[in-house]
Amino acid sequence: MQKKIAIVLASTLLAGLAAGCGAKTDDQAGKSAAGSDSQQINLRMTVLPDDLETTKLAYEEFKKDNPNINVQFETIPQQQYYEKLRLQLSGGEKIDLFGGNMDVFLDTGILEPLDDYIKKNNVDVSGFGPLYDGLKVNDKMYGLPYRKSNYMLYYNKTLFDQMNVPYPKADMTWDEFRELAKKMTKGEGAGKVYGAYLQQWAQTWYVQAAQTGASIIDKDLTPFKKALQFRKDLEKDGSIMPWSEQVTTSAHYNSAFQKGNVAMNLIGDWHVAQLRQAEADKKISFDWDVVPIPHPEGVAANTSLATPVSIMINKDSKNKEAAFKLLQYITGAKGAKLFASKGFLTGYTNDEIRKAYVGDGTQKPKNIHYFVEQKEYPEYPLLPGVKNIVVGNIYLQEGELALSGSQSVDQAIQKIGERVQKEWADKYAKDFKASKK
Repeated sequence: MQKKIAIVLASTLLAGLAAGCGAKTDDQAGKSAAGSDSQQINLRMTVLPDDLETTKLAYEEFKKDNPNINVQFETIPQQQYYEKLRLQLSGGEKIDLFGGNMDVFLDTGILEPLDDYIKKNNVDVSGFGPLYDGLKVNDKMYGLPYRKSNYMLYYNKTLFDQMNVPYPKADMTWDEFRELAKKMTKGEGAGKVYGAYLQQWAQTWYVQAAQTGASIIDKDLTPFKKALQFRKDLEKDGSIMPWSEQVTTSAHYNSAFQKGNVAMNLIGDWHVAQLRQAEADKKISFDWDVVPIPHPEGVAANTSLATPVSIMINKDSKNKEAAFKLLQYITGAKGAKLFASKGFLTGYTNDEIRKAYVGDGTQKPKNIHYFVEQKEYPEYPLLPGVKNIVVGNIYLQEGELALSGSQSVDQAIQKIGERVQKEWADKYAKDFKASKK
């Protein structure tokens, strides 16, 4: 009996010593938590409303191999998303990681640089293509893109068939597009058929300048002058709805194209879902498809713009390793395949992901494959203030004055250059620089 008691006491003592040697502080536990199945980690993540359900699905797959990482998902209505999230982050709310346009947050100082995490975890970044370097600011990476938006040319096959005109080509210059738009324009008044529709956003006229690799904050804006003049020439031809009429009638690319009297519509990948839904609701009866947007002379066919949407980590997060583990999964091959299967263009791509996006061929558009074969330039430099100041104010306002006839194209471009320097460069250019293409 004494021998048994001695054995039990010895075992208890050894167990106590082992527990004491293995004990960790809260800080130490947090550092190793991402790799521990027993240490429960709680993360808080905010995502855009349209991405919430698919992000949750990706997390459920991630959790199968990481049962110790729990995530509380939140979203904010689209119209208030960026303003409210910036306030939350600057106010110190414990949000570990979040999604959105990276440039909106660069001036807050809240973003955790990801370079060391990417290197430490041997992250394969090849699938991001040119977008990866395009996301670097001051030679640092602050987010990885899980999806993106690209432009495409949608066309009404039924109208082309009725007018016995060949469908738009996959390799078509802007001059060829102009001629085709004129050919497809007929009639007058409410029943007029327009050869094309360009939404009244600045992007739909400066897209052809950006296709050459030019930047909207360049000092030489010659390509943008040509692009704005081209937009005015289309109006002069009568082949697109005049900007003034678009404004007074509150015209919109989606309803305009669904009406059935627009032959070609230049707009983003999200229009696919809108048209599929319209067909399901029996709101349209015409046939439709897509081809790459027209390109400038000397630029490769199927060159487009991409607006990446990234996942970022809060530098004040107490669980950065676990947060990066989830970020890496969602933005990497496995997460991208799931997003692609739900109809999202993804930042990361490979043959398997392309197949997931294209599907089995039973859904329109027939030529959806063009979306995953594009060469892409960022729509604008991903720097603080470029989107809201340069795109949302300067290009929009000065372009509209030119399109309304209140100033010439030359005057508009001159003012754009002056305002970019005064309203953006003087404020941000000295502190932020994007990677060169």
